[in-house]
Amino acid sequence: MMNKDLEILKKFNILYLEDDTNLLKHTSDILEDFVANIYAVKTTIEAMNILLEKRVDVIISDILLENENGINFLKYIKNKNIQIPSILTTAHTDTNYLIEAIKLKVENYLVKPINIEELLESLYDVLLPKIQEKEIRKNSNIIKAIGAITDSKQVEIIKYIFNNLDEKNQFYASYSEIMEKFSISKPTLVKLFKDLADKNILIKTAHKTYFFNEESLENI
Repeated sequence: MMNKDLEILKKFNILYLEDDTNLLKHTSDILEDFVANIYAVKTTIEAMNILLEKRVDVIISDILLENENGINFLKYIKNKNIQIPSILTTAHTDTNYLIEAIKLKVENYLVKPINIEELLESLYDVLLPKIQEKEIRKNSNIIKAIGAITDSKQVEIIKYIFNNLDEKNQFYASYSEIMEKFSISKPTLVKLFKDLADKNILIKTAHKTYFFNEESLENI
């Protein structure tokens, strides 16, 4: 398996639609060790009930179900404005199915027998953008939260600090260097750094060296 941090999957719920009882149980038993919740169902009616009652982050669906069709189910929920990333599975390699999957903008299309490594990697690839989006939103919220207690100039300086952190979350600069870049008085700048230090956000570790303590922002 590629070097991917599958721990990120543990934050997400998966809806798995498969009418083969043995395959449904086997695959869901494996997936439950990697994800937050796996909702394993055999019919689209059960699947729809899950979507109405639970938070679902990814749908895995077989195409040819007993008297039903997984592609039609995905079309139905999209028409209901339920936008959830989907992975289709099938024992067939019919080009028509692939074309339909492409039209639906399905995230992936896996041919049975299901390769668990391939399925886990597919889930990772589908969910990684969600993680990244969450991180971007979090960083935006950090700026907004700090902005709520500071003026716009101080927010610009905080952005400057974030943008110049090294890989160890360290920031290097003196007051005079920052004052050269921004029109701000030294007392105001000192107060900003003190406020960040009091909140354990920015910790001075050496001369002109500060550590950005990201964990301190979890409760902001």
